[in-house]
Amino acid sequence: MKPRLGLALGSGSARGWAHIGVIRALAEAGYVPDVVAGCSIGAFVGAAHANGDLDKLQTWVEGLTWKKVLGLLDVSFSGGLIKGEKLVEFFERNFVDHEFAKLDLPFACVATDLATGREVWLREGSVASAVRASIAIPGVFKPILRDGRLLVDGGLVNPVPVSLCRAMGADIVIAVDLGSDRIGGHRHALAQTQADQDEAADDAEPDWVARLRRTFSRPRQANGELLPSMAGVMTTSIHIMQMRIARSRLAGEPADVLLSPRLGHLALTDYHRGAEAIAEGRAAVARMKPSLEHALAA
Repeated sequence: MKPRLGLALGSGSARGWAHIGVIRALAEAGYVPDVVAGCSIGAFVGAAHANGDLDKLQTWVEGLTWKKVLGLLDVSFSGGLIKGEKLVEFFERNFVDHEFAKLDLPFACVATDLATGREVWLREGSVASAVRASIAIPGVFKPILRDGRLLVDGGLVNPVPVSLCRAMGADIVIAVDLGSDRIGGHRHALAQTQADQDEAADDAEPDWVARLRRTFSRPRQANGELLPSMAGVMTTSIHIMQMRIARSRLAGEPADVLLSPRLGHLALTDYHRGAEAIAEGRAAVARMKPSLEHALAA
C-alpha cells in the first residue's frame, strides 16, 4: 500500500506565502499530499489549497500592495488591534466558504484555547471560522469564540503541526518551518519595509490609511537607529517565541523532511511581497530534493 503523505504548513505571518511556492514545487516533482495540516498563515494557505483555490490565492497574493493589505484590516481596541472580520469575509467570499467535510483534500488546523493554554485541533464545522481562529495573533487579531472556547493563534502551542498530520493518518510528513531564518537580517527587513511604505505613500491615500500606517506599521528613527513599529514589535516578539516552541516540538515530533525557506530578509508584515516569498518556497524544495527523493522513494 502506498504510504499516505502529509504536509504540515507552519506559522510565520507574511512569510507564509512561501507555502504557495512549496506546494507548487512539490506537485511539479510528483509529490501531492494526501492530507494537509496548517497553523496560522499555514492554515490560511492550506485551506485554500484543500479547496482547490491555490491558483486564485496565488494570483491575489502576487497582486497585493501595501494599500490593499490595509484595506483588509478593521481597527479595534477590544481584544486586539484588528477585529479580523474583513479578512474572514474576504476569505469566505473568495476562497473557502463551507464545511471541512466538503473540501477536496482532508485538512485540519491548529488553534490555542486562551483559557487553558491547550492545543485545539479544528477539523469540523466552518473552515473560515477555523482559519480565523488559527491566525488570531494575540494582541493583533481579536480572539474568536468557537464551540464555547475563546481561541487564538495556534503558533503559541504547535507552530509546525507535524503531530496533527500524523493524527490525520500521514505515514510520511513533509513540514515547512518558516522560522529557521527569522533571527538576523532584521535590520535589512526593516529598512526594506520602510522603503516600500514610503514608496506607497507617494501615491494618494486616504488620511485614515496614512495615520494607521504611521501609527502601527511604519518603522521609526530614534537616535539614528531604525526601530520597528508597534505591530512589528508585537508580531516579532511572538514569532521569536514560536520559533523556540517549533524547535522543541520538531525535536520530539520530527518530520520526515523539513523544508526551511530562507525568509529572514522579509519582515513579518510584508504581505505585499508575496512573489519573493513564493519564489523562496520553490527554492526550499529544490534544496531538499535529495532528502525528498530518499524519504518518498517507493
